[in-house]
Amino acid sequence: MQNGDSAADTDAGEEQVSGATVIAQALRSQDVKYMFGIVGIPVTEIAMAAQELGIKYIGMRNEQAACYAASAVGYLTGRPGVCLVVSGPGLIHALGGMANASINCWPLVVIGGSSERNQETMGAFQEFPQVEACRLYSKFSARPSSIQAIPSVIEKAVRSSIYGRPGACYVDIPADFVSLQVNVDSIKYLKCCLPPPVSLADPLAVHMAASVIRDAKRPLLIIGKGAAYARAEESIRTLVNCCQLPFLPTPMGKGVIPDNHPNCVAAARSRALQSADVIVLLGTRLNWILHFGLPPRYQPDVKFIQVDICAEELGNNVRPAVTLLGDIHAVTKQLLEHFNNMQWQYPPESVWWQTLREKMKSNEAMSKELASQKTWPMNYYTVFFHIQEKLPKDCFIVSEGANTMDIGRTVLQNYLPRHRLDAGTFGTMGVGLGFAIAAALVAKDRDPRQRVICVEGDSAFGFSGMEVETICRYNLPIILLVVNNNGIYQGLDADSWNGMLKTGDAASVAPPPCLLPNSHYEQVMMAFGGKGYFVQTPEELQKSLSQSLEDSTKPCLINIMIEPQAMRKSQDFFWLTRSNL
Repeated sequence: MQNGDSAADTDAGEEQVSGATVIAQALRSQDVKYMFGIVGIPVTEIAMAAQELGIKYIGMRNEQAACYAASAVGYLTGRPGVCLVVSGPGLIHALGGMANASINCWPLVVIGGSSERNQETMGAFQEFPQVEACRLYSKFSARPSSIQAIPSVIEKAVRSSIYGRPGACYVDIPADFVSLQVNVDSIKYLKCCLPPPVSLADPLAVHMAASVIRDAKRPLLIIGKGAAYARAEESIRTLVNCCQLPFLPTPMGKGVIPDNHPNCVAAARSRALQSADVIVLLGTRLNWILHFGLPPRYQPDVKFIQVDICAEELGNNVRPAVTLLGDIHAVTKQLLEHFNNMQWQYPPESVWWQTLREKMKSNEAMSKELASQKTWPMNYYTVFFHIQEKLPKDCFIVSEGANTMDIGRTVLQNYLPRHRLDAGTFGTMGVGLGFAIAAALVAKDRDPRQRVICVEGDSAFGFSGMEVETICRYNLPIILLVVNNNGIYQGLDADSWNGMLKTGDAASVAPPPCLLPNSHYEQVMMAFGGKGYFVQTPEELQKSLSQSLEDSTKPCLINIMIEPQAMRKSQDFFWLTRSNL
């Protein structure tokens, strides 16, 4: 016996249990409901044991996509999804998903098989220092010392993933643990960890923040995905409605308050940021997405009020006027108490509101003009205008791709919290299909009528396109929209491509962003039994999207051809930092 597995554990006549079953039962005890992965030596038995205990196992085609899906489940449900991977390369492939989860602050537990303990340092199959490698990408990384220690290690991994600032955690399982049998009575399972404690901000700081907001001439709320994760929608909506404050959602903060709310100033984003004198950050960070909080995107003397669960985030890049450390939902309710006592409301007829509404009207008119283009092929705005007209208000929207995602954020509306998933803080390409699969599973359990709309650039689709087979295998109600411009940012039409090839081979003359023109991605979906459409006009787009929404029995992919040189036009509400975009 090795590392704490005593001879008594395998005495004849005692009821035995395998390490795989112990792992599965420990996960179930912690209320884990979803597991994603790719099975193989040594983890196949873990997936089978998990299914036997009622945990849903979704077999993916790539460990990165599996990890993205598991992390999205964590964001959508508040409980970590599990990513199950094999040793060595399997774990390494999952590191991208772990990094994305940690930087997005989403709970995730990765369980990785590893080489057998008695072969360590001998050059075992896929031997790799996995626990050490994962420490850079996670909050907690450990290998249980024995099968008996597995329940406590898994409880700590789950608890660590959701407490404080959420993030990824890793549990390493030696191959010999999986099949090793031990006495049932030797295993002590832990009760499900308690929900994260709810912390309140210092009352004096809350009073100071309320005073700063009340004295502001040009206030602005910025609502981030931290507010969505915190389930703070009720208190934030009440704050906006009672105080009549303008608000700006970050990309995944969309839907905490519906995008069509009259106080949403997303269409005047740059003007709002550049002119506000007081900005309240609700669960969002002053990173690249918000231009670090620095001039020229902001007034040099702007006052920031930061509300965050993580103390280390407070004061990053700027010196805030007030910091409110605590749960966003709870802290927002503290602010509401002050404003209710004051009976204060920001005047809706103020010059600030007039300025914002005029800019919103101007930008919205520009978008409509771009969307009304009658020439062929279509541009981004035309495509998104027609998509928005058809989308159900309760659908999940998943989006990735450079221009596809950036323009889609400004046109495609969200009305419910945690119904928008995109490349996030890490700007990760390849997340789309994994996120869509996670959203579809969560939607299927909550309300089977909800649809998942996954809007992909053609380059972004290529990162995880084989997950279409996963979507068809589990018959998930996902509609994939591939906005196809034949390239990354820009591409070439077929005539230009063919003419260019006459001057040399593609490796020598093809512009690096270009992809093969007019690729029929819809045939990938059709190859696995789903429905596929190749569309080139607004009429074809509307017809195919209507048919896809009406038929909930099959996944669909609509391949939407647009102008290869189409780019976003000069407006003032895009998210990238560079001032020339």
